[in-house]
Amino acid sequence: MDWSAAQYTRFEDERNRPIRDLLARIPTSEVKRAADLGCGPGNSTELLRARYPEAAVTGMDSSPDMLTAARKRLPDVRFDLGDLAAWSDPGPYDVILANAVLQWVPDHATLLPALLGKLAEGGSLAVQMPDNLDEPSHRLMRETASAGPWAGKLKEAANARTVRQDAEWYFRRLREAGATVDIWRTTYFHPLTGGAGAVVEWFKGTGLRPFLEPLDAGEKTDFLARYQTEIDRAYPALPDGTVLLPFPRLFIVATR
Repeated sequence: MDWSAAQYTRFEDERNRPIRDLLARIPTSEVKRAADLGCGPGNSTELLRARYPEAAVTGMDSSPDMLTAARKRLPDVRFDLGDLAAWSDPGPYDVILANAVLQWVPDHATLLPALLGKLAEGGSLAVQMPDNLDEPSHRLMRETASAGPWAGKLKEAANARTVRQDAEWYFRRLREAGATVDIWRTTYFHPLTGGAGAVVEWFKGTGLRPFLEPLDAGEKTDFLARYQTEIDRAYPALPDGTVLLPFPRLFIVATR
């Protein structure tokens, strides 16, 4: 599954807000090396470098389109194509940032201790994951997928994101791995101009990707039309056409 940098950055201001909040809570002050895993089009890498301007910062992503955008944005930063789950760089890093990416990577019980092991003493792993699988936006993706003529093609789409654990599970796992853990959950309320169509455009850059990728052009059009009708009911627009989109996110800063 590839990603569209242009679609993702349509809501960059809103997507940057949790990154800033996450970076602000990292206690590590002396940073020589930092890595941005799942760097996307480079917006998170740019914010990471601004937080630690003296650090050598690198980025990695599995999407060629995202990396093209990232390299254009930050031509002096090294960006690598790779699979986060198979990342073999031993480090050590002072900061590892994983913003809005681990929800696509399986086996967190193995992955998180492995990432901690790449940190220098006193280094921090900073993670942010959408916590919205129970929100109407994602419930309606699954319902639309299972109720249409595309049901056979999309029977595995809902499994693209890894099994979500609760905050206590992550706290326990990381503390057992020897980290000091700061964990919290925030719900952002994003005002989007354009009614239900704006909500659909937001998720076309992220959560809808596994549902749209298997479909042909006509099926995509029909799927999105049906999904938007349901979104319009779930997120009624205010009189000026603005939709307030609630978006819960889970944050973790684990310091070695």
